[in-house]
Amino acid sequence: MSDFARHLEQWHHDHGRHDLPWQNTRDPYRIWLSEIMLQQTQVDTVIPYYARFLERFPDLPAMADAPLDAVLGLWSGLGYYARARNLHRAARIIMGVHGGRFPDTAQGLAALPGVGRSTAAAIAAFAFGERVAILDGNVKRVLCRAFGIEGFPGQAAVEARLWSLAESLLPEKEIGAYIQAQMDLGATVCTRTRPACDRCPLVSDCVAHAQQRIADLPTPRPRKPLPSRSVRVAVIQSADRVLMERRAPTGIWGGLLALPEIPEPCDDGRWLLSRFGITARERTPLQVLRHAFTHFRLDIHPVHFKVEQATPTVTDGGHVWLALDRLDEAGVPAPVRRILTGCSGTRPVRPVRGLADPDRHE
Repeated sequence: MSDFARHLEQWHHDHGRHDLPWQNTRDPYRIWLSEIMLQQTQVDTVIPYYARFLERFPDLPAMADAPLDAVLGLWSGLGYYARARNLHRAARIIMGVHGGRFPDTAQGLAALPGVGRSTAAAIAAFAFGERVAILDGNVKRVLCRAFGIEGFPGQAAVEARLWSLAESLLPEKEIGAYIQAQMDLGATVCTRTRPACDRCPLVSDCVAHAQQRIADLPTPRPRKPLPSRSVRVAVIQSADRVLMERRAPTGIWGGLLALPEIPEPCDDGRWLLSRFGITARERTPLQVLRHAFTHFRLDIHPVHFKVEQATPTVTDGGHVWLALDRLDEAGVPAPVRRILTGCSGTRPVRPVRGLADPDRHE
C-alpha cells in the first residue's frame, strides 16, 4: 500500500464521516441514489432529499413503476434536473433489461443514463468492492494539491493524468474505505477555500503546501463572462389554480411544469386571448427574478393575470391547470416555485423579493 493510501485510511478511521445516511450499506440502489444526488451538490443539501426519496421510493421497483412527474416533483429544488430524468430512465432500464439487478462492475454501471465514469466507480466500489478509482471534484482537488498537478482539471490531458495517478494509488483491499477517505478529505479538510492544512494527514508531503500554492491549485477554469438572457412569463391565475406549461423532455427544465412564456413583442391581452381563449380582468407586472444557470443568467419577468373562472383544461395538451395546494407535489423548477409562493387562493400574488439567485442549476 502506498504512503498516500495508508495515511488517508488511518485518518479516515479516526476523523472521517461514518454516519451519513447512505453509508454502512452494500445496497446498490441506495448507493446509486446517493451518488446521483451528490453530483455537483453538497451533502447537507442532499440528506433531506435522500430521505424523502427513500420514503416515497424505498426500492428500485417503486421508482421504476412511478411516473416521471412523481420523481421530478420530489427532485424539485435540487437542481440539474437531467439527473432526475436519468434516474427514472435508469431505474426502468435496470428493471427491464437487467432483470431488476444492478450491473456489478463500473463498466456496466457506466452504461446507465446519468452514470459517468467516476460515479460508476464509486457505486462499484461501495456496493461490490471493485478495485477502481474515482475522480470527482474533491478527489481532483486533493490530487492536484498533494502532487502539484498544473492545469485546469477539466482539460482532457490534465484529467487523463489525474486518472492515471488515481489508479496508481489504489490499495489492494478495503477499497470502499479508501474511496470514502478521499471524498471526506476533500469535503472536510482539503476544501476549496480555507483548507485546514493543520489537520491534513498528507500535509508533510503536499507539494502545494510546501510551495505555498494552496490557493493556486487546482488551476481554476478559464473564466468567461456569463451572457444574460431575458424572458417574460405569465402567471395566469384562476381562483386557486395556475396555468402551467409542460417543458420539452430535454433542455432547460426538461419535463417540468413551468410558466408559459410570453413572446416578444406582443400585446399581452391579445396573446392571452388568442393563445388560451382567456380574458384577464387584472394584469400586474411582478418584480424581476434572476436565476443563474451554469452557462448563462436568466432574468425572469413575471406578469400576473387574474382571470375569470376558467375551464379545468385547455385545448393544448401541453398545458394544465395546477392547484396551488398541490404545488409541493408537482415537478416545478425552483425559480418558478418562488414566483408562485405568493399565490394563495384568490389573494394577489406577492412581489418576488430580491434579484439574486445563487443556485447554478437547471
